[in-house]
Amino acid sequence: MTRVPNRWPVLAVICLAQLVVVLDNTVLNVAVPTLTRELDASTGDIQWIINAYSLVLAGLLLTAGSAADRYGRKRLLLAGLALFGAGSLAAGLSQSTGQLIAARSGMGVGGALLLTSTLAVVMQIFEPDERPRAIGIWAAANALGFAAGPLIGGLVLAHFRWGAIFLINIPIAVVGFLAGLALVPESRNPAGDRPDLLGALLSTVGVTALVYAIISGPDGGWGSAPVLLSALAGAVVLAGFGWWERRIPYAMLDPRFFRDRRFTGAVTGVVLITFGSGGALFLLTQQLQSVRGYSPLEAGLRVAPFALTIVAVNFTGTGPWFIRRLGLPPAIAIGMVLLAAGLTVVSTAASDGYAALLLGLVVMGAGCALANPAIAESVMSAIPPERAGAGAGIDGTMSELGTSLGVAVLGAVLSSRFSALTGSGTSAPDALSSALRTGQLAGAAAVLAGGCLTALLLSRAASARPREDHRNRPR
Repeated sequence: MTRVPNRWPVLAVICLAQLVVVLDNTVLNVAVPTLTRELDASTGDIQWIINAYSLVLAGLLLTAGSAADRYGRKRLLLAGLALFGAGSLAAGLSQSTGQLIAARSGMGVGGALLLTSTLAVVMQIFEPDERPRAIGIWAAANALGFAAGPLIGGLVLAHFRWGAIFLINIPIAVVGFLAGLALVPESRNPAGDRPDLLGALLSTVGVTALVYAIISGPDGGWGSAPVLLSALAGAVVLAGFGWWERRIPYAMLDPRFFRDRRFTGAVTGVVLITFGSGGALFLLTQQLQSVRGYSPLEAGLRVAPFALTIVAVNFTGTGPWFIRRLGLPPAIAIGMVLLAAGLTVVSTAASDGYAALLLGLVVMGAGCALANPAIAESVMSAIPPERAGAGAGIDGTMSELGTSLGVAVLGAVLSSRFSALTGSGTSAPDALSSALRTGQLAGAAAVLAGGCLTALLLSRAASARPREDHRNRPR
């Protein structure tokens, strides 16, 4: 394979596209009071404004990945940037909650195309020796978007109307589109399989229903009829999706992927690391604002070292160097142990100082800088190159499910612990502080278990592969 000569400028374009998608996941959090006041939005409206983007994004990831393989990864990347920019314009000019929810849904469509096509393009243009560093930089863009969201949102709202938090996406999308048009090479699955329309419908409906149930559970009640019906419908539709995919020759998601121990181990790691880290970081923002009394902007500034550590470790090449030296299973294990240790330090840090919190955030960032790229590479390397889009769709879907589960489950742990403590006579501030610590420690335990389990599965897969290759060798 000939190296793509402009691969590093292409990676810069990809990271720009990735950044704007992740940024929009967090930038809206600081605007909730403003939206409530200026759009006269109810609590239900606010939930739909926030969740419409996540629901559409999660529901379309598998379909978007498969479409990128079939119709061209560059084409889908450009389409995603165009849709995301158009949705941002509509959101920024919205005059009602209904218009804003519809615009956010359109942005979710563009986001799904971008999340899958960016990682798929990385896998196509970089050879194995450079891939760990490229994926590390791609993962660092994710972290930077996560950390920059509250900061950018707070700064924009301090000087402009709330719609500006969406309008700032437009120049980024335009620059990314023009640069992508000029620099990104086209690639697609040469087999040109038939489109799996029923599979696309089933996967979209099933994942959307399941994610909706997870998101709605904490507020609506896990035993409420809408949540239970949505979860049941999602499970049934996804079971039908699995049945359909096993019986057609042009499956959107090849069931044989799950027979590969590397793939199964990596997907397990994706779910558990996003479950623990996504949920625990959600609780951390609550801790900083509700217990320490910081504003959203101040809280965002104090969380920033987490993302900045990931950026520093990956952009300097330190993380990829360790991954190459250690191998994927040890790198994942060590990274997730560091992440769990950092979460533990953060959860037990005193509420009147920043030094321990800073230490925990830096350790967490170092752990993510090792684990996330290694897990992404494990997922993608277990899938044929021509199905890179499908692999990116699976990786993204598992990340969304893990994060949604983490926020919902650890949020439920927080609520349960808080109710138990206040019921026993503990003051509300002390009960909240203790409940947040319990939820964060539960997240740390999930990350640690995920690291051990993922490394074990990947190590067994690596040791089994030489034996399988030996048995399959022609005599």
